Amino acid sequence: MNESALTACLLALLVGGVAGLRTLTAPASVSWASHLGRLDLADTWLAFLGYTWTPWILTGLAIGEFIVDQLPSTPSRTAPPGFVGRIVTGALSGAAVGTAGGTMIGGLVAGIAGAVIGTLAGHAFRARLAAAFGRDRPAAFIEDAIALGGALVIVTALQ
Repeated sequence: MNESALTACLLALLVGGVAGLRTLTAPASVSWASHLGRLDLADTWLAFLGYTWTPWILTGLAIGEFIVDQLPSTPSRTAPPGFVGRIVTGALSGAAVGTAGGTMIGGLVAGIAGAVIGTLAGHAFRARLAAAFGRDRPAAFIEDAIALGGALVIVTALQ
């Protein structure tokens, strides 16, 4: 595996981790990267991520997720529907990022691994933060910032 493919797999692992923290932030950020020309997905089955309306739609959904995440009735990310959703968006986002290094399958696998790690580690981290603060909301905002900051770093690293 060449250096470009290794870098792409590392970025795919990281974007999968973002999906583990916030399901829709990863595909929204990858969509923006493609739309803005930082990630070439033309001639792939992922080209739809760079279409004009896709980043806007995914961003709207991601914002909705940030809001819903604050509700006490929101189920745990480790419950099957949420966990599966994070794995799917991690795989999709990872495959897109892997394409940049010529390794879509490597990116897909790394994205899945990152989503699993991000989901489980994010859950444990947020629980510890919430316990330290004595409530969940500040922990959730810190996790939001980490997900957004991570996505921004990843998109910036894409060429």
